Amino acid sequence: MRIPLDRQSNVPLYQQIEAFLREGIMSGSLVPDTRLPAIRQLARDLGINRITVENAYAELEADGLICSRVGSGTYVLPSYQLAPPQPNGEGEAWPLWQQELAAQGRAHHEGLLSTEVLAGAGHPSTARAGAQGPELITFATGVGDSRLFPVEDLRKIIQNVMRRDGVGALVYGEPRGYGPLRATIAQVLASQGVSARPDNILITAGSQQAISLVTQVLLKPNDAILVEVPTYGGALALFEAANLKIVGIPVDEAGMRVDELEKLLQQHHPKLIYTIPNFHNPTGTCLTGQRRSRLITLADRYNVPILEDDFVGDFRYDGRAQPALKALDPGGRVIYVSTFSKMLMPGLRVGFLVADGPIYEELVYSKRFNDMTTSNLIQRSLESYVTVGRFEAHLRRSCQVYRKRRDAMLWAIRRYLPPGVQVNPPQGGLYIWARLPQGLSTDQLLPFAWEQGVTFAPGRAFFPTAQADSSYMRLNFAAQSPDDITEGIKRLGQAIAKLAAN
Repeated sequence: MRIPLDRQSNVPLYQQIEAFLREGIMSGSLVPDTRLPAIRQLARDLGINRITVENAYAELEADGLICSRVGSGTYVLPSYQLAPPQPNGEGEAWPLWQQELAAQGRAHHEGLLSTEVLAGAGHPSTARAGAQGPELITFATGVGDSRLFPVEDLRKIIQNVMRRDGVGALVYGEPRGYGPLRATIAQVLASQGVSARPDNILITAGSQQAISLVTQVLLKPNDAILVEVPTYGGALALFEAANLKIVGIPVDEAGMRVDELEKLLQQHHPKLIYTIPNFHNPTGTCLTGQRRSRLITLADRYNVPILEDDFVGDFRYDGRAQPALKALDPGGRVIYVSTFSKMLMPGLRVGFLVADGPIYEELVYSKRFNDMTTSNLIQRSLESYVTVGRFEAHLRRSCQVYRKRRDAMLWAIRRYLPPGVQVNPPQGGLYIWARLPQGLSTDQLLPFAWEQGVTFAPGRAFFPTAQADSSYMRLNFAAQSPDDITEGIKRLGQAIAKLAAN
């Protein structure tokens, strides 16, 4: 197996191997039951220590992507499935409760786990689509291009923080988060019209944890939650795992159909409204100003809190920015969530939430008992990075690059995809949401796409199980170069043609 390794990179070799194999598994180029090279053989082929390969395999096995079979080798497991129960070492089966858990596994999440969570770090793929096929072009990831990550800037800043703070950067920090970072975030939010004090900001391990904390504090099993349909698969997985009643509200080209909201509020009495008003994931739509005001009014009238997920609000390429729901919130109705992961590096795992009133302390309490605190070193480094202005410069540079890539994908879609494919051009964000012509399914399309050397995120991952729709797909335009975007969409058009003719 050929795995490109950059020995000059700051990324450890075992992580490079892991990322390559993970990309291949999640994209489908390494299909289930594929036998991976033996550890010693792969180490010899790559000219590295076998321990490096062992560490890479161990990470993949821990995530349920591969498994070792005694006397046989290491194999790729089916996507989104747990490994089957194994003997406990004494020839006996696992206890019954373990078997029941494994049988249940993630079945109730099938199709919900976002491809962006499982597809790796988002750097361009070098995996092969087939034994002799072209290099795989992936539009399946959920983040931007790793080649734009400010690795060197952050390396220098982390070194400076370590010299400046020493052991202070390595001890447990305040559960609320590093004070100067919270103060800096408050200043950034103020420039966007969101009034927030540092004492109302909680640093989290990415926006995913922020959503999880709000779910834990506000909701209990069988409570109703209102979400846009489709919506972010990672949030859906959380809500389903919490055994919530998911009530969907449709999305059109102007965002959530707020005109249908009051009826649903009266009928289901939800305990929370979860919404992504800016560059919605996966549709890319933005909620209009009129709909934002109406949403706030109805939430206040029916005494329902709003969880506002603003994960890529800074990636705007066209149009006029609308105020955050939090900026329109007069009475603590809105809990605001954002993250540095999509805008910087997903592996940093630093996000934050803004909450007013008694719920803030409840969220801090929940954070304390979930993981005590977010990395003190990373928080301090981020604060320095933002304060010296490098974060703003990185955003400007990224926006310029991603705008060109969005335009390249829209052009390629018009040029190479059949006329029946429907898209809604986004004003920002990372994704284009596309719908196949009537009668075609992205689940059916995926194998044809793999054969052509391209992959995408199937639409059903963004719908509640009961409302799954396989006519859609999400295409990430940010992670590939314009040339690769053009080639990838051309391949996708060829795959659609083969599916239609099949």
